[in-house]
Amino acid sequence: MQTFFLAPSGFGVGLTSISLGMVGALERVGLKVGFFKPVAQPQPGDLGPERSSELIARTHGLHSPAPVSLGHVERMLGEGQLNDLLEEFIRLYQDAARDKDVVIVEGMVPTAHTSYAARINLHLAKSLDAEVILVTAPEDESVSELSDRLEIQAQMFGGPQDSSVLGVILNKVRDEQIATGLHDHSPLLRRNDFRLLGSIPWLDQLNAPRTRDIADLLGARVINAGDYEQRRMQRIVLCARAVANTVQLLKPGVLVVTPGDRDDIILATCLAATNGMPLAGLLLCSDFPPDPRIMELCRGALQSGLPVMSVTTSSYDTANNLNRLNKEIPIDDRERAERVTDFVASHIDHEFLSKRCGEPHEQRMSPPAFRFQLVQRAQAANKRIVLPEGSEPRTVQAAAICQARGIAHCVLLAKPEEVELVAQAHGIELPPGLEILDPDLIRSRYVAPMVELRKGKGLNAPMATQQLEDPVMLGTMMLALDEVDGLVSGAIHTTANTIRPALQLIKTAPGYKLVSSVFFMLLPDQVVVYGDCAVNPDPTASELAEIAVQSADSASAFGIEPRVAMISYSTGESGTGVDVDKVREATRLAKQARPDLQLDGPLQYDAAAIDSVALQKAPNSTVAGHATVFVFPDLNTGNTTYKAVQRSANCVSVGPMLQGLRKPVNDLSRGAMVDDIIYTIALTAIQAANLP
Repeated sequence: MQTFFLAPSGFGVGLTSISLGMVGALERVGLKVGFFKPVAQPQPGDLGPERSSELIARTHGLHSPAPVSLGHVERMLGEGQLNDLLEEFIRLYQDAARDKDVVIVEGMVPTAHTSYAARINLHLAKSLDAEVILVTAPEDESVSELSDRLEIQAQMFGGPQDSSVLGVILNKVRDEQIATGLHDHSPLLRRNDFRLLGSIPWLDQLNAPRTRDIADLLGARVINAGDYEQRRMQRIVLCARAVANTVQLLKPGVLVVTPGDRDDIILATCLAATNGMPLAGLLLCSDFPPDPRIMELCRGALQSGLPVMSVTTSSYDTANNLNRLNKEIPIDDRERAERVTDFVASHIDHEFLSKRCGEPHEQRMSPPAFRFQLVQRAQAANKRIVLPEGSEPRTVQAAAICQARGIAHCVLLAKPEEVELVAQAHGIELPPGLEILDPDLIRSRYVAPMVELRKGKGLNAPMATQQLEDPVMLGTMMLALDEVDGLVSGAIHTTANTIRPALQLIKTAPGYKLVSSVFFMLLPDQVVVYGDCAVNPDPTASELAEIAVQSADSASAFGIEPRVAMISYSTGESGTGVDVDKVREATRLAKQARPDLQLDGPLQYDAAAIDSVALQKAPNSTVAGHATVFVFPDLNTGNTTYKAVQRSANCVSVGPMLQGLRKPVNDLSRGAMVDDIIYTIALTAIQAANLP
């Protein structure tokens, strides 16, 4: 068992963010990670559960023991019961460490009210036999001053000669030269046993609270909620100047603060919102209620989602209150927590830390590891992906992100001026290399090749020209001619609209007779595969066997060891009937076709997924209780199950990913978020790279 103890150098170093990133970084390499926060240190206004533990639970699905209260710690210390307190901590730690490869322990933060924090941290690290990782945030100090401060911190845990002090993570780094300079000046970093384990750059977007959080923290009266659950404040603009000098300040993520009687500023803000500018909101101050006649004129902006709030404080006091707001991540802001996790994890030396932990006891594909590998493998694949819904806002944003991060070379099918208008309205920066093709200018070149491909179906040039008016058909022709490597559609088109052109022009892969689908279900502890939940309504036994083989191969292609469970309403030989007989026959055919696969059925879902149930219902099965691929008997069962798990367990699903085609074509849910589209593009790029 490996334990890393995160020791903060002071208040405000972003310790919770580092904890989130450390858990994410180690999960990415397949380790089973536990988390333990020994002492709760609530911030003013915190009324719910301890913040770090709750964020880790909601983001990573790790439910750690409840921390000891600060009052309890102070009573025990006051009564001279430090050893008893440490024993209590060790008992809680054992609960967090059960069945884990590594545990991240978050130390106490030194504050004016907890001068004993360093003492507790020292005793805890020693008692848990943990390796200490110092966490600091460079302030307005020179490199030599930072080096001295780290030396002092290391001395508190036994000094540089103590091998338990493993290294340091620098957080909130505004000057990228800090890390380089520290290597040159720090005696600690010149030692082989002390390392710079991470340098986390400052990124404004990661500190952007939701507009709703602003309203809650200020106790503001909400005049129009709008999209205040989704919009985020990246910058505050206190408007006391004339409208003409204010317009250029109205940018995405801006919270406009102005007295409630400044009708001109209110109108200008609402006009910007009506034109598509995604402002964080409008905050009216100085206890002046807005004129109802003005608000009536602003109805369009309010209906478009612009949040409007009011406070009674003056402009000056309101600005001061905004600057003093608690910048901690709210426990219910999962989106921000996940962004922080991924960003911090990407800047931590997870390879060194994983080697420090040794080999994991059992390899598994966790959700963070799956997402990380998707991006890494897609970047390595360097594929060209066409997006027929080229002016749809979510698609434009996803394409811009994929292009900028090197996940794929994206091709948008749309008129360039339409894409540029969408980008301006939603604050999207179109990166260099993002390709935008006007369908009207390229359509004619695909008429003759399409006629040739479909000549057996009697297609002529006028018919082909008409069908190519559909951008999905046009994109599919580009794929058929190898001009692109994959296609992603479905944000505004149905599944049938996406699949039909592929079946007509791409055809099935050698050895396959049908096209099916899988979802990658990102459960709290692992990623599993569900097939088929999107395409085939009622497959025959032979088709179900083919779906099982396809799904197993898809799982293997994405780093998930396939253990295939053929799902039915009964387990083994206990049930009879047409439906269970179909699953039994499909199991026989799949085993015959692929004797190398770990595959079993019929299995009920609980017998396939839960070890204790498997021991009772299928004790001799090598799959039961450990299944990673779940093959459902029909579309009704599969689609219902995936949606029930997704919604009831708050589980992220990636897909559907189509399988069985000669070239990758993938469908999106019409409710897909930007991240869903990004991961589907990555999936498609990896599929293209795996083609024979």
